[in-house]
Amino acid sequence: MDKDNKTITISKHLYELLERKIQQDKFDSVDNYVEHLLLQLLQVEGSEDLDPEEEEKIKQRLEKLGYL
Repeated sequence: MDKDNKTITISKHLYELLERKIQQDKFDSVDNYVEHLLLQLLQVEGSEDLDPEEEEKIKQRLEKLGYL
């Protein structure tokens, strides 16, 4: 696991729903799927809030996951 990652807590029920969802999609883990969703949400709400360095980190992460 990447040293820069942080842990969040969600309900077991939500986690199980996400596990079922990723079986239908191209994601290999709930972590990757949740990160993808959060990045999409942040982009919709306005990427202008991100500094250029953070935006570059996000782009690199998306490329690493195969989305760009």
